Amino acid sequence: MIPKNYNAFVESFTGENPNALWPEALKALWYDGKGDWEKAHSIAQDVPTVLGNWIHAYLHRKEGDEWNAGYWYQRAYREYPAVGLNKEFEELVKAVIKSKRV
Repeated sequence: MIPKNYNAFVESFTGENPNALWPEALKALWYDGKGDWEKAHSIAQDVPTVLGNWIHAYLHRKEGDEWNAGYWYQRAYREYPAVGLNKEFEELVKAVIKSKRV
C-alpha cells in the first residue's frame, strides 16, 4: 500500500526495504531518503515518465552535477528549483503519492 502522506513515507525508513508493491518512483525516493543515492539513481533512470525525469533531475542536483540535473529538469518540464533539496524531496514524495501509479 502506498503511504497516505509524506510523514507516513518518512516513517517507513525504519524498514530494511521499501514496500515491494510501491511504484518504482516511490522506491527510488525511499532509497534516497535512506541515503543510498546509487540505488535511487539506478531505479529512477528507468522510470520513463515526466515524474521519473524529475526524480532523476533531483538526484543529479543532489549529487552536485548541475549540468546533468539541468538536462533532466528540462525533460521533466521544470525550472531548476530555487528551493532546498529537502523541500524538493518532500515535493517529489507528495507528487508520487498523489499520482499513485508512477
